[in-house]
This record gives sequence, C-alpha cells and structure tokens, in this order.
Amino acid sequence: MIAKTLLAGALGIAALAGTLKETGGSEQEQAASPVVADTSPSQAGETVPTKVPAGYALVWSDEFDTPGLPDPAKWKYDTFRNQEGWFNNEKQYYAAGREKNARVVNGRLVIEAHLEDISSARYADWGKQRYTSARLITQGLGDWTYGFFEIRAKLPCGRGTWPAIWMLPSDPDVKWPAGGEIDIMEHVGFDPGVIHHSIHTSAFNFSRGTQKTSSHTVPDACDAMHKYQLLWTADFLLFGVDDQPKLLFKKESDKQARWPFDQPQHLLLNIAVGGNWGGQKGVDDAAFPARMEVDYVRVYQPRK
Repeated sequence: MIAKTLLAGALGIAALAGTLKETGGSEQEQAASPVVADTSPSQAGETVPTKVPAGYALVWSDEFDTPGLPDPAKWKYDTFRNQEGWFNNEKQYYAAGREKNARVVNGRLVIEAHLEDISSARYADWGKQRYTSARLITQGLGDWTYGFFEIRAKLPCGRGTWPAIWMLPSDPDVKWPAGGEIDIMEHVGFDPGVIHHSIHTSAFNFSRGTQKTSSHTVPDACDAMHKYQLLWTADFLLFGVDDQPKLLFKKESDKQARWPFDQPQHLLLNIAVGGNWGGQKGVDDAAFPARMEVDYVRVYQPRK
C-alpha cells in the first residue's frame, strides 16, 4: 500500500484539496463498470508532488540545446510497424532521422506531423501512408524502474492528431499489456485541452474497458508549455500537471496482471494521426503540419 511517509515526507508538500483522483476496486468491479475514478483520498491526509521529491537526484535529461536531429545518445526512432501499419488503425508513417518530422530548434524538440506524398522517396518500409510523423524512444538508452519524470511540452490541437508522452516495458520480449503501459499524457485533437492520464495492465486495459484513467482540462495546452509529471514508486503511480495531482494508482496486489510496474520501462514521445481514438471524428487535413514542442525531459531517482 501507499507509504504516507514517502508522500508527505519525501515530497514535503501540501495536502490534497479534493482534486486527486484515486483508482481502486476489484477486477470484477472494474470489468463490470469501467470508471474514471473520482474518489479523493484527501480525507486520509495523503499528499502529492509539487516538486522533485526530497532525496531525489537528476539521473537523465535532455534540455535540447543542440540544433538538428535529436541526440542519438538519448533517442532512437520507433518505425517497426510502418509497412504493416500501426496499431489502433493509426494513419501515420513514422520517419527516422528526418528533420522535417523530428528536430531540435531554439532549445526545443519539435515533433511534427505532415500531410504529404512521400512515394517518390522510396522508403523501403513505407506502407502507403498519407501522413508522416515521428516516434522517439529511449529504449536501451534510458530505461528506469521507479523515479520522478517531468516533461514540459506544448501540444497540437488539430482534429485527428493524437500526441502522447508515455512509457512501455524495455524488455522487447514482453507483450502488451502484460508488462504494463504508463500514459503520462495523451491528448486527442477533436477534444482540445482535455488531458488524459492512464495505466494499462492485463487486468486493467482499454480492450476490456477496465483501464485506470483520469481526464481533465488544461485550457491552453496547445498554446503554452505545461509540465506533465509522474512519480513512480514500488507502491503507487501518481500523475500530475504543473505540480497538481490528477491520478493516483495504488499497488493493491502482487499479481503481475494488476501490478507489472516493477520492471524497467522507457519513455516514448510521438504524434499519431487518426486511429480508433484520435480519428473518432475524422482527420482535418487543414490541421497539418501539427507539432508538439518539448522544452525538456528530466528523470530523477532517489540518491543511493
């Protein structure tokens, strides 16, 4: 269970004011009635992060200070489903090493999706997509078990865009959803300013309608930078925006189906186009190019 001493002592911040959404309940209850949790644990005196927890140190970061392609010592390109087509019926081709889709400029990482015909480029893995984008990952370059993660970003808002800041298991042999997925931030352009935080496991995932999630509005998410945050410990996952708590998921079982979050995961940054969720209301071609700008990515862990 959640360690109140860590939340109150190591984080050292104010008590909740009824804004934190806590997930809970049995698998049977969740399967019978999928919910966006709205129960506040504030009555229990639990607290939330408004800064890097005390005793934590920076272990990995990218401040995006060097113009050009993203730093190859920190980022790789995920392209493995380009020819076959991406999951969720998404419509993008994820390019590798192409500044048009991923570049550092003026101290920011720009991930940019375009409507374009790339047939003449003769990419061997092109699956006849009409949109290009980029999906950057830290797998093998930055992998962590537990920590405080902070990504400051500005999002695209065009209909059909689906930007995400998220985490997946670093072991390539682990299949979804058994290893768990941590969605620090998701946004779909047809619903501008609504930010989603979610976790997926074998017991809790969208294919069963049992995912644990919280949604809330950040009115200027597409016009201004905001801090998207995750505190991941052995006992809980706590999501925040601009130091404000939004979703608390507690470990309530040692079963991997309910808590697989004890193995290394890596970060992903991407803009998908269309898809079962992002494309629910179609894709507005006039929305492209669409960009996500990232000011920095920082990862902290307890000092040893």
